Amino acid sequence: MIALIAFTKRGCQLGRRLAQHLSGQLWTTDRLAEEMGLPGCGSLSRWTGERFSDCEALVFVSASGIAVRAIAPFVKDKFSDPAVVSVDEAGRFAVPLLSGHVGGANDLARRIAAVTGGQAAVSTATDVNGLFAVDQWAREQGLVIVERSSAKQVSAALLEGQPVGLMSSFPIAGTIPRGLVTMEDEGEKRPGAGIVISLTARKQPYDVTLHLVPRVITLGVGCRRGAPHEQLEAGLLEFLEQNAIPVQAVCGLATIDLKKEEPGLLAMAAHRGWPVTCFTAEELAEEEGAFAPSAFVQQVTGVDNVCQRAAQRAGGTVFVPKTVCHGATFAAAAGSVSLTWETQEDRK
Repeated sequence: MIALIAFTKRGCQLGRRLAQHLSGQLWTTDRLAEEMGLPGCGSLSRWTGERFSDCEALVFVSASGIAVRAIAPFVKDKFSDPAVVSVDEAGRFAVPLLSGHVGGANDLARRIAAVTGGQAAVSTATDVNGLFAVDQWAREQGLVIVERSSAKQVSAALLEGQPVGLMSSFPIAGTIPRGLVTMEDEGEKRPGAGIVISLTARKQPYDVTLHLVPRVITLGVGCRRGAPHEQLEAGLLEFLEQNAIPVQAVCGLATIDLKKEEPGLLAMAAHRGWPVTCFTAEELAEEEGAFAPSAFVQQVTGVDNVCQRAAQRAGGTVFVPKTVCHGATFAAAAGSVSLTWETQEDRK
C-alpha cells in the first residue's frame, strides 16, 4: 500500500488527487481530520514507524524537511526501506528521499509529477548521468540482488566509465544498456566487475560478481510425519546453501496433500511468508521425468517421490533434484523467466 499524509487544507486537496491516482490511503493531522473527512495520524513519529512496517511507499505532501525528520529514526538501508517521496502542496516538485531505485521512489516521484504537472527531482547518480541502474532494473524484473556490496561496486564502475560484464542464463529482450558488455564483447581482458543472472549464485567469473536471481523458485518438500519446525528449517538452509540459492528467490513450497496440515512444514512456510501448494498422490504420479524412487515413500504416500514431483508440478523445470537434508527431502524447480532491458520509464 502507498500511504500519504498531508498537514494543511491545501495539502489535503492535493493528497486526495494523488491517493486516487496511486490507489493509496491519505491521512492528515488530528486537528484537520474531522474537517477534511480523513483519518488522523495521531503521533507523526508513531504513524511513520507503522507505515515503514506495513507500506511499500510513503508520500509526504509537505516540505522535505518534515519528511526527513519524520523518517530519520526508522531508516535502515535501501534494500529494506520503503520508498519515500515528498511533494510540495503546490505539486511543483516531487522529491525522492529514500530508496530511489530498489524501493521505487524515483519512479513514484515521476508518477506524482505526471499527476501534478510538476517535476520529479531525481538526484541518484546513475539517473543524472543517464547510466544503467542495476538495482532499479533488478527490482522491475523481479530479480533478487544477492550481494549488496557488489551492486554498489557495479554502479561505481559504470560511473567511472569502466565496462561491466554480463552473463545471463536467460535471453533479455531489447538493446543492452551502455556500459555493459557480454562475453562476446569482452575481448581478451575480462572486466573486473560483472553481473551474472542465473538460478543460483554459484558462478564467480569476475573479481566482483553481482548475482541476480529470478524470484521464480519453488521448493518441493518431503518429510516424515511430525517432523519439527527446527529440523525442517535446518534442512532448508542446508539445501539452499549447498545449491547457492538465495532464500529471497524462493516463491513457495510444494508437497503432497498428506502434509497439508503438517505443523512443522506450515510453520516453516509461515515464517518465510511462503504459500504451500499441495497435490494428491495421483496428481504427482502424473508427472513425467527421472525421479529417484523410494519404496518407503511409495508405501506411505502412494507415490514413489514427493519433493521432486511436487516441485515440478508446481514450479516448472527442476534444476536441483531430490536431495536429503537433515532427514527431509528437498528439490528445486523454476518457473518461466522473461527479461527485458526496457524500463518503466522507457514505456512512458
